[in-house]
Amino acid sequence: MTNNNKIEKVILVDENDKVLGEMEKMEAHLKGLLHRAISVFIVNSKGEWLIHQRAFNKYHSNGLWTNTCCSHPYPEETSVDAANRRLMQEMGMKAPLQEIFAFIYKEELDNQLTEHELDRVFIGFSDDKPEPNADEVSNWKYINFEELKTDVKNNPENYTVWFKKIYERVEEHLKVKT
Repeated sequence: MTNNNKIEKVILVDENDKVLGEMEKMEAHLKGLLHRAISVFIVNSKGEWLIHQRAFNKYHSNGLWTNTCCSHPYPEETSVDAANRRLMQEMGMKAPLQEIFAFIYKEELDNQLTEHELDRVFIGFSDDKPEPNADEVSNWKYINFEELKTDVKNNPENYTVWFKKIYERVEEHLKVKT
């Protein structure tokens, strides 16, 4: 993947989010080094969550269902700017976003890759219909939380590892806000 014809890099950090340097994205995933990431959740006025199935050409977790969008901030880019950028790039949408929590996780994936991320989680509210990028998204839907929770419980293999780690925490945040 490239960013303006440059190698796409991630921001390496320690557990306290202190920047340690930069590394090419695939190398960081092969070595399992801790780096910054973002996850975005969009909820509509009916309380339904916008989730998507990752494109089948993605370098990991392809074909799995996950939150509205996710990615990594570029060096010198803030996490909220990265979240807004990816929401537009992946889903063709804009929405005001608010960071609701951050967490660290480390999981082995397919293709001998490891996700080791300090993931900042954002939420936004929109009734806009997404216009997804086919290179990123193979399918999408709005779904209510109870249906989603049942499907994740019955079919966990259909969802990304990070989504399964955070979707209930996002729901708890939404309950507090209402």
